[in-house]
Amino acid sequence: MEVAIAGGHGKIGRLLGKRLADERHDVIGLIRNPDHEADLHAIGMEPVLCDLETAAEDEVAAAVSGADAIVFAAGAGAGSGAERKRTMDLGGAVKLVDAAKADGIRRYLMVSSMGAGNPPPPGDGDVFGEYLRAKAAADQALEQSGLEYTIVRPGGLTDDPPTGRVELGSGLDRGQIPRADVAAVLHACLLLPHTIDWTFDVVSGETPIEQALASL
Repeated sequence: MEVAIAGGHGKIGRLLGKRLADERHDVIGLIRNPDHEADLHAIGMEPVLCDLETAAEDEVAAAVSGADAIVFAAGAGAGSGAERKRTMDLGGAVKLVDAAKADGIRRYLMVSSMGAGNPPPPGDGDVFGEYLRAKAAADQALEQSGLEYTIVRPGGLTDDPPTGRVELGSGLDRGQIPRADVAAVLHACLLLPHTIDWTFDVVSGETPIEQALASL
């Protein structure tokens, strides 16, 4: 399987990419900083320069051409303003939806956020509110795209060691989850067809990941 990961140099992107590369899958990591190429090569990923905020639609389509699945794990990042939430967390995700459709790529996994299912109304919540509205709009665009989607909405992300145990569902109480466990959930979803057309929250819990996904 060939997987294209937007946000290939991000923490979740690298964790997922290494998992897939270790299993001999072909992994493309979309990056915008050429200084990050060596980091991806070191873990078995193939870097492709593509700035989702500025690239034209045909450039994005060319960057992911031939992939079997796309994972959107990119984002404007902490400290960015409201405008970049719209151009990256929403605009970048939608560009990849269009690229997938243009290239005939059916499978698309989205790293979203808890709270995106019920974002604050426009004008509320400052930058974080804008982030949730951007994520909600991106999720909706993917759900309505006709692609085979899985939307994963993690709680607060940490760099703690993975536990391999989660709680999945909708409307979960706010919680935290290691990025490594989010990567493990995405990895499992790529290999489990029944997770197609599912949107769910995920936080740390007591149930092994594959068992939790089997209950969806």
